[in-house]
Amino acid sequence: MEREFMEYDVVIVGAGPAGLSAAIKLRQLSAEQGKEVSVCVLEKGSEVGAHIFSGAVFEPRALDELIPDWKDKGAPLNAPVSDEKFMLLSEKGSVDLPVALLPSQMHNDGNYVISLGNLCRWLGERAEELGVEIYPGFAASEVVYHEDGRVKGVATGDMGISKTGEQKDSYMPGMELHGKYTFFAEGCRGSLSKGLMEKFDLRENCDPQTYGIGMKELWELDPAKHKSGTVVHTAGWPMKSDTWGGSFIYHLENGQAYVGYVVGLDYENPHLFPFGEFQRFKMHPAIAEMLEGGKRISYGARALNEGGLQSVPDLAFPGGALIGCSAGFLNVAKIKGSHNAMKTGMLAAEAAFDAVTASEETPPVLSAYPDAYKKSWVYEELYATRNFRPAFNKFGLWGSMLYSGIDLKVFGGKLPWTFKHKHHDHECLKPAADMPKIDYPKPDGKLSFDRLSSVFISGTNHEEDQPVHLTLKDTSVPISHNLAIYDAPEQRFCPAGVYEIVRDDDGNNPQLQINAQNCVHCKTCDIKDPTQNINWVTPEGAGGPNYPNM
Repeated sequence: MEREFMEYDVVIVGAGPAGLSAAIKLRQLSAEQGKEVSVCVLEKGSEVGAHIFSGAVFEPRALDELIPDWKDKGAPLNAPVSDEKFMLLSEKGSVDLPVALLPSQMHNDGNYVISLGNLCRWLGERAEELGVEIYPGFAASEVVYHEDGRVKGVATGDMGISKTGEQKDSYMPGMELHGKYTFFAEGCRGSLSKGLMEKFDLRENCDPQTYGIGMKELWELDPAKHKSGTVVHTAGWPMKSDTWGGSFIYHLENGQAYVGYVVGLDYENPHLFPFGEFQRFKMHPAIAEMLEGGKRISYGARALNEGGLQSVPDLAFPGGALIGCSAGFLNVAKIKGSHNAMKTGMLAAEAAFDAVTASEETPPVLSAYPDAYKKSWVYEELYATRNFRPAFNKFGLWGSMLYSGIDLKVFGGKLPWTFKHKHHDHECLKPAADMPKIDYPKPDGKLSFDRLSSVFISGTNHEEDQPVHLTLKDTSVPISHNLAIYDAPEQRFCPAGVYEIVRDDDGNNPQLQINAQNCVHCKTCDIKDPTQNINWVTPEGAGGPNYPNM
């Protein structure tokens, strides 16, 4: 059946910081130069901001460029950073590291503690004021191609398909959106971006990407313990010195704070349980004291790109481009990526505007965009911090802190070496029998919690009678390989309890049960599964988490 279609100059997949900034810049240029450029944005969340998940301490550099009068227009940046603290944790104790000793790249002067979801909601309003068409609740599920192989656009998924593949009474076919260029701004490990990288071999000239899983809770703190703009980071316990991980506690306005933990997905021990590490982190005396008397009100999780400069793929391909975290512009040393995502969206928009408004034929590959990236402050920033993450794999926690301190503090990131990321995260697990088991304490329901109660307060919801969006290439692998060799690590690396090994009444006949309705769209399973047997595809539009103030 032929699908209906709509045509635009530029189609953007994802209403995050990158996608919305690209859309705004395109319409700004259109108004300034009197040349009409039509733009639409597809967003799989139920509303703009519903799936946006980040720390977040926000650096306003790109926002200053995009909307210089953002303060007058009411951008939700209400908690300027007022105090910073960096703690090294042992199991029972802690040491405060003087912030003055940290490299300038890790300081937060002039930054804000924000809800990135609320900022995206505000950016969405600004985009619509400029004439951008935004369609929330519609998941781009397929890339559409011209006969010559160029990207033509995307198609939204069919709605109203049952688990068995039949059309229900609510059936609504998907629609195609065609553009002269299509920008993919899906965020980390985007499902369409992943396919495009394979089709166009966009990762041929870069290192493997490495990822972390970030988990975060929104707390209402005891008023006596809250100070708007306070930023706390920790390293050390509960992670061992050979496993990448660390925490953040950010105080925003209205007595609330974000409490989060990141675990590098290149860990080796299949018994490691990232969600469990997050929960026991909060039991540390120094952290528990901050949280006691408070109340947890929301939870979420999301994978993040940590590869930096060495892992950025080719950005442009026939008919389209990768922008924001679809490509991976997170600055791990800063623990920030939104400003880089916004700027790359703006750079792609400027290149696309020039191309579609030129008198000559539109070039198939938007080469002006990657050229502009390499001349931008985004590239300059990522180059300076390029060794921060791979130094950990080379020297461990203490050695990497020493190296990065010297590199960034003394030499400004200009030491001549560039360390490589040598392995994909899914290649790093060792057999369960060769690794120590880890004892995780039971949650107390006050400071630490279980996954199911956590997913409940994420607002996650999926239409149950739909095809499972967590697909297996080979249904035998979870038992014959993952369980047999790694004790089914998907039971632990998923922060939402999606994967469960179930047995019969006698404890025999193990089977993998996929609780797809729990999925918070973090993409960890797609990244960490040892044989890459799990493939995350988009569920029906509007499914997934509904994050408030995250």
